[in-house]
Amino acid sequence: MHSFIPPERFFPYLTWTDIQAMPNKENVVIIQPVGAIEQHGPHLPLIVDAAIGVGVLGEALKKLDASIPAYALPTLYYGKSNEHWHFPGTITLSTETLTATIMEMGESIYRAGFRKLVLMNSHGGQPQVMQMAARDLHVKYEDFLVFPLFTWRVPNITKELLTPKEAAQGMHAGDAETSIMLAILPEQVKMDQAVAEYPPEPTQSSLLSLEGKLPVSWVTKDISKSGVIGDATTATKEKGDRILESVSNGWVQVIQDIYALRHGDWGVGSKD
Repeated sequence: MHSFIPPERFFPYLTWTDIQAMPNKENVVIIQPVGAIEQHGPHLPLIVDAAIGVGVLGEALKKLDASIPAYALPTLYYGKSNEHWHFPGTITLSTETLTATIMEMGESIYRAGFRKLVLMNSHGGQPQVMQMAARDLHVKYEDFLVFPLFTWRVPNITKELLTPKEAAQGMHAGDAETSIMLAILPEQVKMDQAVAEYPPEPTQSSLLSLEGKLPVSWVTKDISKSGVIGDATTATKEKGDRILESVSNGWVQVIQDIYALRHGDWGVGSKD
């Protein structure tokens, strides 16, 4: 049941008496992986985002010093994926349902005595939901530190392994996601069906972009026929192994920082 998570770090394997007797609960780091079940082109399975999250977290928890108490909750597989719902197989929650799920899970964790919760989100279509739910939990419980983090935003070398075009425009089911899936679930990747497809070139100069500082709303079918936004054909397991190693190392560092942070200590970095 624990999948890639070390069994001693898997929260559901604890008993209620284990949790009741746990020392220093206010500094124990509880991590909720959040993914999605959505299309990732003809070559990748629907589980990509959830698989990447739990795969990276599992590697990080294996490396984490045993003296740092950190536990993974079961992965929340469904997310807000309606930008992909024109492609069969995508399952989506509404913003309201996902927000309510995060809020009620968080309140349960708080009621058990924990005061540090990480929302480890691997789906690019829902960071804003994580951020709003995290803020609302902290507003409701002032001593509850909630961290809405995106799996890929920790320090890592991924973009160094991609072409400049892929690093700039590859957003979904491209080289990075395909490569890391070759490292995590290689038997579920169909490289013979991998394609390269980028969004149409802009017809005029504009400050607007698909993602970035001045984004426009879009759904996947607006910009991709295959469901891929990037180049999956250049993916390799060797790259995937390096990406997994690098991103999981970044997560070790983040978990350490969260464990060391104390309530009221806002002397944290302000850089993006």
